[in-house]
Amino acid sequence: MANQGSDLAPVYSPPRGSPLGSNPTWKAGAGVVIPLLNLISKSHWLGEENIPPSGPMIAACNHISYVDPLIFAKFLYNNGRAVRFLGKASLFRLPLVGWVLRHAEQVPVEREVKGAGLLALAHAIAFLKAGHCLGVYPEGTLTRDEERWPMVAKTGLARLAVTTKVPVIPCAQWGATEILPPYGKRPKIWPRTKVTVIAGKPLDFSPWYGKEDDHEAMVEATAYAMAAITKLLEEIRDEKAPSQIFDPHLSDFPRTGNFKKRRRG
Repeated sequence: MANQGSDLAPVYSPPRGSPLGSNPTWKAGAGVVIPLLNLISKSHWLGEENIPPSGPMIAACNHISYVDPLIFAKFLYNNGRAVRFLGKASLFRLPLVGWVLRHAEQVPVEREVKGAGLLALAHAIAFLKAGHCLGVYPEGTLTRDEERWPMVAKTGLARLAVTTKVPVIPCAQWGATEILPPYGKRPKIWPRTKVTVIAGKPLDFSPWYGKEDDHEAMVEATAYAMAAITKLLEEIRDEKAPSQIFDPHLSDFPRTGNFKKRRRG
């Protein structure tokens, strides 16, 4: 279980168990969630050979549905890694769900508040220093693109990759929105939905080493990472992404939350 000396200097235990990083709560949760996912979905895994069997790593993926973390965690778990996520704090306040998340060594992070980015970065670095697999959604929220292609992402992944220099594995997933549409509340149970996750080869962030405080460089590195994720998504969707990438900064959609219900006022 994680120890936390201070909010900005968390300390985490090295990953153990099989899959690497699992603990009794992780295994119990997987024992419930994976059979449920198997009842409503058919898994199609690609690129498993690109997942490092040990050592720190970042798995970065596109975000299209609230079901994504369960499917992505199953993919990584099936391939030897019990992932760690930085989850939105509201989930940790739910009575049973919050208890499970904390005991599975996930970490709550408040979004869109002062200092949230620095705190999330500190937690992420601590996970990686301990040797964990960290799951990241660079967009920070469900994509606002109407066709569910990746949108312009935040620079957190690039800063983390350049600071830690650990392997970053680009991933893409598709099919989750057939189970639960964006911001939907009623999952489709039957017939079973095919969900695909693909992992690509590690990204090379070396051109940006030492530039973590250069905003323009981090924007460039972020675009590089998202281009790799989008290319993998093109492969599993068997279609081309639009040349114009949706930029949430240029829209009147709220940065987080259900953009279908409210806009920036």
